[in-house]
Amino acid sequence: MLRRTLILAAAATLTACGDGSGPGRPPRSYLMGFSAIPPRNDPAILISAINNWARHADAAIMHVSPPWAVMIGGYSPADAVDTVEVPLANYYRAKNLKIVFTVDATDGLNRAAEAPELVSLGRSITDTVVQRLYREWVYAVATKIHPEYLGLAAETNLIKALAPDSVYQALKTMADAVAAQIRAAGVPTQLFVSVQVETAWGRLGGGTTYVGIAQDLADFPFVEAIGLSSYPYLGGFAQPEDMPLDYYSRLAQESAKPVLVVEGGWSSISLDTLVSSPAEQARYIARQVLLLDSARARGVFQLTFYDLDLSASPPPPGSILPLFAHLGLADSAFNAKPALAVWDSALRRSYAP
Repeated sequence: MLRRTLILAAAATLTACGDGSGPGRPPRSYLMGFSAIPPRNDPAILISAINNWARHADAAIMHVSPPWAVMIGGYSPADAVDTVEVPLANYYRAKNLKIVFTVDATDGLNRAAEAPELVSLGRSITDTVVQRLYREWVYAVATKIHPEYLGLAAETNLIKALAPDSVYQALKTMADAVAAQIRAAGVPTQLFVSVQVETAWGRLGGGTTYVGIAQDLADFPFVEAIGLSSYPYLGGFAQPEDMPLDYYSRLAQESAKPVLVVEGGWSSISLDTLVSSPAEQARYIARQVLLLDSARARGVFQLTFYDLDLSASPPPPGSILPLFAHLGLADSAFNAKPALAVWDSALRRSYAP
């Protein structure tokens, strides 16, 4: 996969080689950061891309799919973590960035489907051998990296809504099992799963009634926090200001657990029937700060700091990736957009978790 190829390149390279704001501004309760995804499929720019966005963050997120193909091929899950994830985590820590890690066991662009690597091999997480590989890999992530927060599954409510029930049940089984292992080992990390916010608010099918996350809380009882995935411009919100102030805090109140935004954003260009602009994206960041403060959130992360340049390797027909290509706070040439100034203003507030 593109992300894994680039991270592998970063690992090889790495192996080889915020203050408080002005008076009167309240502190923020949340970490802020991005992932290592570069603007284009060019390993040569990966490190410079990280170095550039690290000036605008106090944390990093690692949103990673298990390396199914290499593990099924016989590579040790622990060795896979040592090769790819540990060097990147060490690089982040050397920059004084705290780490949040989300494990994405299914298809991040199509929650009705399993991970593309598994599909290509004719395998499934319903297979007990694949479940064992997941557990061993996640346990290695937990014990070798010690992220501040570790998400064992992504967008669980959307998977439940769209994927076969057998896949959802398998996800529950293996997440619960590895959570018990991590807890038994006393690893100092807070466990979570992420939920899709627009789905929780009933907007998946065009509705507007809050449906909540009670099933997720029952099915993943080990969670100590709730990760939030939110792309409201795809959820029927024409303007950032249309999001209610309790858009995040409603989930925090229902779960009685801290929340952190682990992925999301707002497009800076118009897409088909969706109308947006760089100025509108900046208004989204301003609105999001209010939502984060209202929820006393623990973190906010965008997976992409840069827009994605898909010209060299365009996605296949029907892919929804172009819908997410212009969420960056900088364009694919590293030029800042107006939204970055709003983000930096929030980052300059003192951090008081």
